[in-house]
Amino acid sequence: MSVAMTNCGSVGWVTDRTGYRYDQIDPTTGKPWPEMPEVFADLAMRAADEAGFAGFVPDACLINRYKAGARMSLHQDRNERDFGQPIVSISLGLPVIFLWGGDTRSVRPQRILLDHGDGLVWGGPARKTYHGVHRLAAGHHPLTGEFRFNLTFRKAR
Repeated sequence: MSVAMTNCGSVGWVTDRTGYRYDQIDPTTGKPWPEMPEVFADLAMRAADEAGFAGFVPDACLINRYKAGARMSLHQDRNERDFGQPIVSISLGLPVIFLWGGDTRSVRPQRILLDHGDGLVWGGPARKTYHGVHRLAAGHHPLTGEFRFNLTFRKAR
């Protein structure tokens, strides 16, 4: 992966020699992840509600930081317990092309420009859609400098 990441909430997304999973402990510090700020949870719940997913309460917020050249290949979010819960994604900073594929990796993805402040919510039949992020172009944003940040909210457990 070419993206720096951390988490907040009761569980966080981790990857190590044993694979990908959610864990209550930050493997770097050996401590629980920081609490999810109320403003983050409220934003995610409002976005999910507006998209038709009332009652969504995230317990995990994956925070990805992209710098020029960083990308994320097509993947599915498949480690959550309840696929009836949506994914809520908020973009901050530099613009990027979001790749929205299909139910297999071989489906040619649509390219969607995401700007600072844009949000995406997907669930229901689209919950396991392959998605990714095209290589980030160099640039400067007045609030985030040379970076793009993405907040991805999930109900993991």
